[in-house]
Amino acid sequence: MNTPSELPVFQRIRSDVEKNDVVLFMKGTPVFPQCGFSAAIVQVLTQLGVKFKGINVLEDAEIRDGIKKFSDWPTIPQLYVKGEFVGGCDIVREMHETGELKELLSSRGVAAQPQG
Repeated sequence: MNTPSELPVFQRIRSDVEKNDVVLFMKGTPVFPQCGFSAAIVQVLTQLGVKFKGINVLEDAEIRDGIKKFSDWPTIPQLYVKGEFVGGCDIVREMHETGELKELLSSRGVAAQPQG
């Protein structure tokens, strides 16, 4: 449960991460990513045909700072699958190239319908 020292922003982040199978904290939106790293993860998820919720950290400074503390990861984008932090752009790209990302999604019961 919530510890007394937990920041309110952590509750908001945890809520999004728990309510959605796949969540991407990113700069911009899935339709209009505003950084190359965010765009790269959107492209990977789109290629895999994975439905995900994009959260634009540029619209909310509290989330932008809070997500870094929440995950103890210094950069954005950040990908979560079934409540678990997966990683940032380099990790997600590498996992995609090795097939590990598709395996992770499948093992967590996340539907992937590859495009094209």
